[in-house]
Amino acid sequence: MEIEIFFINLYNNKRGHMSHPIWSNIFRNLKRNESETEIALKQVPVFENLTRSELKEISKIVHKREFLKDEYVFKFNTPGLGMYIIINGEIVVEGDNGTEFARLKEGDFFGETALISEDKRSANAKAFMDTRIIAFFRSDLLEIIRRNPSFGTKILFNLSNIMAKRLRKSNSLLQDKETNL
Repeated sequence: MEIEIFFINLYNNKRGHMSHPIWSNIFRNLKRNESETEIALKQVPVFENLTRSELKEISKIVHKREFLKDEYVFKFNTPGLGMYIIINGEIVVEGDNGTEFARLKEGDFFGETALISEDKRSANAKAFMDTRIIAFFRSDLLEIIRRNPSFGTKILFNLSNIMAKRLRKSNSLLQDKETNL
């Protein structure tokens, strides 16, 4: 009778997985062993079309950090070292005068131009609330390019596509603004 109830509950489980502790322990290792970092990286266009082993390699070299509310990730006019991916929390991107440009949430990324340019930061990025991020630095990208050029080229190609999309969007916004004048 107990086994029968178990299978009825299993059949009725809307999530489609085994919720009984015994089964979840047995099948836990059969699930894809993806870390929170790998899952976050897969969502970011910079790391699009990478193999599972390439994502694993990146997940080993990225840096994880927590920022408290109102703590700066970076400040205007400081050296750009890399890009950031928000695991949870919110980041406000603002001008040097405090003008808010964007509010970014879980899954968003920012600062990616620092991967290909040594220019100083053009804005502040500050935690709007306690926030966990992943950082991927230019030095890490350069090391990937040195060790495995085809792997590095995939990332650079993705960065180029992101920059091109943003440039087209900026051009479109400027044209709309000119039309409305």
